[in-house]
Amino acid sequence: MPDTLPRHAHTSTRSFRLGIAGPVGTGKSSLIALLCTELRETYRLGVITNDIYTDEDARFLRSTGVLEAERIRAVETGACPHTAIRDDVTANLLAVEDLEHDFDPLDVVLVESGGDNLTATFSPALVDAQIFVLDVAGGGDVARKGGPGIARADLLVVNKTDLGPHVGVDVGQMRADALAARHGRPVVALSRTDRASIDELTSWLRGMVAQFRTGSHSPVDPGPMAPHFHADGNGGGTVHSHP
Repeated sequence: MPDTLPRHAHTSTRSFRLGIAGPVGTGKSSLIALLCTELRETYRLGVITNDIYTDEDARFLRSTGVLEAERIRAVETGACPHTAIRDDVTANLLAVEDLEHDFDPLDVVLVESGGDNLTATFSPALVDAQIFVLDVAGGGDVARKGGPGIARADLLVVNKTDLGPHVGVDVGQMRADALAARHGRPVVALSRTDRASIDELTSWLRGMVAQFRTGSHSPVDPGPMAPHFHADGNGGGTVHSHP
């Protein structure tokens, strides 16, 4: 009988796995850094980032010092970011399981999608809950456009609300539009200069972890991605869909 189990045959304590998705530039990495800073004294944390061909997001998070560098690991998807969080989650799932094994026990693992479009969602086979991130600099009308992430993620974060006056966005209206699109599902309008909004975000996460630990939370699939366009760099592109 071998002393060690084969790679990926190991067992470890199961963490609460939280996916964070949203378009490029909405502040997903900085949101993860904020959560780590706020909750690292409460929970044992780990992070998995996704980029197409680099580990840039992981290197950014390591540089902030919010967690030990070894607790932040990168997955290079080699394709559209949503493919590794929904179509074939194997690379991410193995990365999460390795992290859980190496730092057993972990309470929460945050899985950051590479920046994608408004249709990107996580498979419930990978994460227990998911946050979708928008920012006011993307335009006040974005929340009204809907899509599975905006409408049905466990939480929608409208990020960088302090920029609203500088980009001509009525943050109150954007939040109201988001609540309407989500039919009452939770929305946090977040600014790192607003303590109340930070507390609202961390309170939501604490509540989700508590539900996970008592077995009262079940992962919900936000729904299939809608057909979407991929540019090819030559002025053209293709419409891509996921059955």
